[in-house]
Amino acid sequence: MRTFVLFIIQSISSFAMMIGIWLLSFLALEQTFLLSTVYAFISGGLTFLTVKGVSNRRFVKKNGLTRREYKYIERNLKEAKDKISRLQRALMNVRSIQHAKRNIEMIRTVRKIYSNTKKEPKRFYKAEGFFYERLDSLVELAEKYSFLSSQPAKSREMTISLRETESTLTSLNDSVKKDLYIMLNDDVDTLHFELDVAKNSINRMKKNNRGIY
Repeated sequence: MRTFVLFIIQSISSFAMMIGIWLLSFLALEQTFLLSTVYAFISGGLTFLTVKGVSNRRFVKKNGLTRREYKYIERNLKEAKDKISRLQRALMNVRSIQHAKRNIEMIRTVRKIYSNTKKEPKRFYKAEGFFYERLDSLVELAEKYSFLSSQPAKSREMTISLRETESTLTSLNDSVKKDLYIMLNDDVDTLHFELDVAKNSINRMKKNNRGIY
């Protein structure tokens, strides 16, 4: 969502600058049509990049990160996005009603960890195990499972391997859910604190009202 809004702001700002520079060059400075157009495109491009740079700096500062940290997290998120797409394709290719619920739940949890980190990059450090280990394992196992389960004939060894993979995927799904819980732990603590404050406030109001009546 932030990327889309930023793109709209960049586009509007650069377009407005292009129009302004073109009119200034062509009418006020009496430049040729071609030169005015070139100046307009250059100013528009610079404005587009400047708005993006300023927005990114504010976003990084708001999240309490350095520019280097943000670039590092951004690179990991880009890699994670590709892996999640591969995981989704692999799990959707498995025509197993028995594990459909688990697969859907797994995809939903994985995407939620990704979207939370995309929105607030500092959350990355609470889910490093997911990005560095578990996501890779999920993708690798899901793709191999998808390939083997799609074969028309299966040997006894293949059947045993598929069962072991199913069990491992289930365990990894539980681990990924724990990653999400850890990522949201501070939010839960904050919610409990705010609930306690609200309850205390309500209790004080009730006591004051009883005192009035």
